[in-house]
Amino acid sequence: MGHLKQGVNYFISITMKSSEQSESRKVGRPLSFDRETALKKAMLLFWRSGYEATSLSDLTSAMGITAPSIYSAFGDKKNLFLQTVDVYLSGPTSSDIIIERAATAKDAARGLLDAAVIGFTGSDTPPGCLLASSAISCSPAAADVQKSLADRRKQIELSLHDKITAAIHSGELESSASPDALAGHVMAVIQGMSTLARDGASREKLASVARLAMKAWG
Repeated sequence: MGHLKQGVNYFISITMKSSEQSESRKVGRPLSFDRETALKKAMLLFWRSGYEATSLSDLTSAMGITAPSIYSAFGDKKNLFLQTVDVYLSGPTSSDIIIERAATAKDAARGLLDAAVIGFTGSDTPPGCLLASSAISCSPAAADVQKSLADRRKQIELSLHDKITAAIHSGELESSASPDALAGHVMAVIQGMSTLARDGASREKLASVARLAMKAWG
């Protein structure tokens, strides 16, 4: 019996150790794909097709990874999408940086419009704006995603609003200028240009729309 007990204990010990080693390998296993590259591929797909029209199958095909890998690395489809939005809004030409670095409120507005003209008509990216296109295609079932996109657009508008308010206080703009109207006008024009770009408008046409919009600033 003693030998049998020792054998059983030995078997349990080996099994547990093997399980721990397997789990250790699973937890510490590095990603078999480049996360940044995969996110950019997902971003382009969402940008082109919209949030709800993009299926998990579409994502696995575009990203070149399996569904379990997507869930493991990014969470569910909503979390993956929101991470691609973060990628879309980041970089040296992000709205926050354009507004922050602009010498004047007018320069900030012009910078946002010019960035939209270029970004909406890129040769290697889908036409229009990822935020605007995805929001339009969202049904009530994806209301939380739509709200998240709206919140991010509102944050950009608020940053521009604050820049305009400071410009009024410093005397850069007339005291009669309306931060609400000016910031809202810029955002409305940008979303309108996104629709024009999706409909096939050229960069030159969008640039002319942007120049006309700037006339509201005097």
